[in-house]
Amino acid sequence: MEARDAKKKAAAHAQESEEEKQAAAADGSLLAAVYERMEEIDASMAEPRASAILAGLGIDHEAQKRPTKTFSGGWRMRIAIARALFCEPDVLALDEPTNHLDLHACIWLEHSLSQWKKSLIVVSHDVEFLNGIATDIVHFDEGKLVTYKGNFDDFARTRAERLAMQAREHESMSRRCEHIQGFVDKFRFNAKRASLVQSRIKALEKMAVVPPVLDEHHFSFSFPSVGGSGADSSQGTIRLENVTFGYSMDKVLFRNIDVSVRPNSKIALVGANGAGKSTLMKLIAESDTYQPLEGFVYKSGKLRVGYFTQHFVDQLDLMKTPVECLAAIAPGVKEQELRSHIGTMGLSGDIVLRAVNTLSGGQKARVALALLTWQKPHCLLLDEPTNHLDIDTIDALVQALLMYDGGLMMISHDERLICGVCEELWCVEDGTVFQFDGDFEQYKKKILDI
Repeated sequence: MEARDAKKKAAAHAQESEEEKQAAAADGSLLAAVYERMEEIDASMAEPRASAILAGLGIDHEAQKRPTKTFSGGWRMRIAIARALFCEPDVLALDEPTNHLDLHACIWLEHSLSQWKKSLIVVSHDVEFLNGIATDIVHFDEGKLVTYKGNFDDFARTRAERLAMQAREHESMSRRCEHIQGFVDKFRFNAKRASLVQSRIKALEKMAVVPPVLDEHHFSFSFPSVGGSGADSSQGTIRLENVTFGYSMDKVLFRNIDVSVRPNSKIALVGANGAGKSTLMKLIAESDTYQPLEGFVYKSGKLRVGYFTQHFVDQLDLMKTPVECLAAIAPGVKEQELRSHIGTMGLSGDIVLRAVNTLSGGQKARVALALLTWQKPHCLLLDEPTNHLDIDTIDALVQALLMYDGGLMMISHDERLICGVCEELWCVEDGTVFQFDGDFEQYKKKILDI
């Protein structure tokens, strides 16, 4: 009896030992697989890589320690982009990724995506960004998807050539159809030529139809001339002399700034996010409200400044129509004159009689531009004017600013706008402002080398 019990216990113990060995082997295999996978994904470098991606998108090492819930919506979008880049998915889809980025972050993101090894789908209104990363363009055209090889410039050139060829083929087809139809109409009731008429009719029915090229609406608008001698006199000059500015002596943003905005200046403010570009522009635009701690901001009492902020929607009465918004700052002016001025921003018809809150982001931006240009400013201060604009409208903005005869200071992440309009790059960096000695391509290289 005791012998049998001993044998059972020994057998049970042997079985348990075997199960433990199998479990240990399974755990060992799983652990080996985990280590292999960690090595495959370079897990030891995960934290430094995540930190580098966040820093590239403008989230510095100190900010990286904060909970995500403490960030604003725009910054959370950057975190979402960083997470997508870190995961390295097989297909990465980005919808207007540059809308919430500053210039430095756009340059970094373009450089990173240009080296992306997997599939990438991007929707963007930033042409230079697309030129830097795209290998194919898919164009939504009349309810169809048409694919083009190359970047955006290649697409624009190829499409223009294709449309020109289509126009020639349509014209040739139309002339041939007209000639054949003329023969049919002339001999339709001639019995001797009945067979010829029928063959011509069949030829018309079989002829391939080449559709006409539809006239595309090329949007345009204009900024009013500053008028008088404002554009070429001291009226148009803004000077910052030995300016030190901050919200307190303990939080100084700039020290000893000496710069001038001339009547014909075309300036782009560039610098890292948080360097103070928008603050500097606000100091110039609203010098009566924002006083420097030292030095002074000089503007002639007759100088008219138009200031477009990133938060321009907050300055609009969303329940009013564009005409009513303009009438509020131009009392007594006839409606037709108000509508005509709004029309210079590409808004016409019933759009100007609809409440602003029913308009698209781009249309609201144009309303804001109409309001700030009503007084014919000698100088335009534009803070991220392209955020809500599509490619065609940005093209129109470039042309309008090139024709504008006043001074211009601009903050933008759109490389095409900067390169197309601005003649000077002012760097806002380390509490000071200085003119960059070089063109935009050199500035981009400087940023990527940092």
